[in-house]
Amino acid sequence: MELIFLVEEDAEGGWNAKGLGEAIFTQAETLDALRVAIRDAVSCHFDVDKSPKIIRLHIVRDEVLTA
Repeated sequence: MELIFLVEEDAEGGWNAKGLGEAIFTQAETLDALRVAIRDAVSCHFDVDKSPKIIRLHIVRDEVLTA
């Protein structure tokens, strides 16, 4: 089983992650801290035998370039 998280930069700083198809949401100040928070949230949400084998992060960020 694979679980996909939509990861977006927060407008006020940091990062938000939402599990697609599951009621899992977490946030952190850095991407490294977010990875830890996601693993923790997944382990709290699922029983050990039902836990996904793969956690995929779909990171979405806006970048602005000046012309």
